[in-house]
This record gives sequence, C-alpha cells and structure tokens, in this order.
Amino acid sequence: MQQWNLFIAFFRVGMLGYGGGPSSIPLVHKEVVDKYEWLSDDDFSDVLALGNSLPGPIATKMAGYIGYRVSGVIGMLNAILATILPTIIIMIVLITSLNSFREQPWVNGMTNAVVPVVGVMLAKLTYDFFKKAKVNMGWMVTAILGLGSLALMEWGNVHPGILIFTLLLYALVSPSKKVEPSKPKEASSS
Repeated sequence: MQQWNLFIAFFRVGMLGYGGGPSSIPLVHKEVVDKYEWLSDDDFSDVLALGNSLPGPIATKMAGYIGYRVSGVIGMLNAILATILPTIIIMIVLITSLNSFREQPWVNGMTNAVVPVVGVMLAKLTYDFFKKAKVNMGWMVTAILGLGSLALMEWGNVHPGILIFTLLLYALVSPSKKVEPSKPKEASSS
C-alpha cells in the first residue's frame, strides 16, 4: 500500500506540476506534508533547501529523497518514475497536438492562464515559509535574510544555489542558541 501511495502522490505532482519545479513544490508539499504526513514542515523545508542547492530538477530530487526515506530504494525508484512518467506522456501527446495548433489564440491563452495560478501557489508557500522562519528567528532576521537574498539574486546576479549553500554553511558553523528549560516556580509559603 505504501508503494501505491508513493506512486499516486508523485504521479499527481507530475501530472499537475505545470510549469516545472516552482509549480511542483507546493504540490509536493500538499502530498508529502499535508496528505500523507511523511515529512514535517521543518523536514520539508530542509529537503527543499538542500534540493535547491543541488543540480537537476527539484521535483525528481525531492521525489527520490522522499521515496527513499519512506520506502527505501524501491520507494525512491517508484517516486522518481511516478514523477517523470506523466511528463513524458504529456510531452509526447501535447507537443504533437499543440504543435499543429500553435498559431491559434486559445493555445497562447491556455498557457498564459496558468501563470497567475502558479504565482498564487508559490506566494502561499512563501508566506508559510516566512511564518515558520518568524517563529524560529523573529521578524527582523527573517526580513533581513529575505530582502538580502532577494537583492543578491536580483541585482547581484548571485545564483540561488550559491546563496542556499552559503546559508547552510553559516548555519553549520554558527553557534546555536541553547534554549534553557524553564524552571518550575516554587510555591511561596505564607
């Protein structure tokens, strides 16, 4: 049953991830965190960050890791196959069909109509990540890291993978703050 769930979860991602990696990430999150609860939000964030720092398509990297984590090597192969199979089938069918209609306005309209939907899905995921970061680091650090990352990527032409790798290195070498457990209050005797 676990193999079937892995296949169906990543097959849906492959079928509905129109637009590539960015549109697939919220779909993977929905399946893996919300529906099947194979990962927590924190684990998903870690997998996403590491996956983005490595070369290759994010959906297949995440499918491979999550499939392996859930069900070993067979799960990894199953999840990867489920992710790429829809794309292969759809590419063959759609490109063949749409190629003959590429001059038609409805074809351009169809592809343009998907863009805002993908934007909303990414905005929701971004908002969720900012809320999580705020809890862990506070608004000030979250805002500085978010705006600094945006500036480096947009105006400094720094590749996102380099930025993620640098932040991961910083997190590894920076001392972590230890949270001291709260001591129970002593009852006052009067």
